[in-house]
Amino acid sequence: MKVFITGATGFIGASMVRELLKEGHTVRALARPGSDRRNLAGLDVEVWEGDLGNRQSLARGVAGCDWLFHAAADYRLWTKNPGLMYDSNVGGTRNVMEAALAAGVSRAVYTSSVGTLGNPGDGTPGSESTPVTLADMVGHYKKSKFLAEREAESFVARGLPLVIVNPSTPVGGHDIKPTPTGKIIVDFLNCRMPAYLDTGLNIIDVVDCARGHLLAARHGRIGEKYILGCENLTLRRIFLLLEEITGMPAPKVRLPYAPILLAAYCNEALSRLTGREPLIPLAGVQMARKFMFFDSSKAVRELGLPQSPVREALRRAVEWFRANGYAK
Repeated sequence: MKVFITGATGFIGASMVRELLKEGHTVRALARPGSDRRNLAGLDVEVWEGDLGNRQSLARGVAGCDWLFHAAADYRLWTKNPGLMYDSNVGGTRNVMEAALAAGVSRAVYTSSVGTLGNPGDGTPGSESTPVTLADMVGHYKKSKFLAEREAESFVARGLPLVIVNPSTPVGGHDIKPTPTGKIIVDFLNCRMPAYLDTGLNIIDVVDCARGHLLAARHGRIGEKYILGCENLTLRRIFLLLEEITGMPAPKVRLPYAPILLAAYCNEALSRLTGREPLIPLAGVQMARKFMFFDSSKAVRELGLPQSPVREALRRAVEWFRANGYAK
């Protein structure tokens, strides 16, 4: 298969590229001019320069490809200019899907997020069918991804053979940015995590997450969503696993939610004045109020999504961050 992929320089996208190459596919990877391409170094891929706002470049890039994976997104918990995030996540998704429809790809896979799904928040796992509305979205990232998912869904009615995947929280190597979860691991390794909030996440090995995308292209039902997740873990349990892996002590102090939320509001107000990223992103604290637990059984049952032990993924993340100078 000849494959066009956006977001190939990122965390999930780079793992997808590696899995595609293992299967012998030909990969054309969209990359912005001047973007950080370390995750593609040494890989046999055709780098296609362009961006999500350039419709002509997208149309030429997708032309002649069998599959399309749209994994690119502006993933930040705070931005000085929210409009740019909506342009990238919503408008960019529209442009990519238009190009895929015109090119006549045999399968398109859109990378959404579990953040767009309904979540009871009390520890009961959410699923693909849990009720949710735009009003439930916290922060511009989640709102923009929710709207982008609706945009992608609209193309199914127009004849695009689209499958949507909703990754939970991937961990592993090549998290170059790093992601917010990767930053938690880095801060732990650098002894900058003296306490924790009482919250929880669904974690998946980033390689399994990448495999889930390929399985969705091969076995997913058109118009369906699939949660790509694995283990539901409290933040305290994640730190205890990191303690086992590294020998470094896990934080023992559990912070009360209210003063952290107040501090986040103050940080947000200061950031509006300075234009600098807040030390405590308000959206991140608001998200932590809910246990982000999810049920990935549909993807396991219908796609054959792998469920590798999260402890091993955390160990690989630790080793990669240390080997690449993130941990002092």
